[in-house]
Amino acid sequence: MSSEILGISHITFVVTDLDRTAAFLKEIFAAEEVFTNSTTKYFRINDLWLALNRGEPHSERTYNHVAFAIQDADFEKFVERIQNVGAEIMQGRARHDGESRSVYFYDYDNNLFELHTGTLENRLTHYSEDKQ
Repeated sequence: MSSEILGISHITFVVTDLDRTAAFLKEIFAAEEVFTNSTTKYFRINDLWLALNRGEPHSERTYNHVAFAIQDADFEKFVERIQNVGAEIMQGRARHDGESRSVYFYDYDNNLFELHTGTLENRLTHYSEDKQ
């Protein structure tokens, strides 16, 4: 019997308004709502299970975040979706030439999201070339 991690089971966010955040997820991520009750909503984003639980939002904003992979060709389309829901887009960290693009944004309850066009392999290649 193996004792290895198989992957991410699901991601849960605590939010004050389930319906408002559901609209946010549907608009930006094309999330499919698959379950709802008075305190919880579940979504599918491709093969990812994402859960919302009603509760008190984070009192502070942090850099803790979830990053979703997107195609570089779709980057501007996603930025437009984020702007359409009125989410606050944050200034990303300084990028080096050759790094992929990212956009960071908060939902209504101080949960931070990132949409990123690169992969870990891209990043490692960039850093290994940078040291030569």
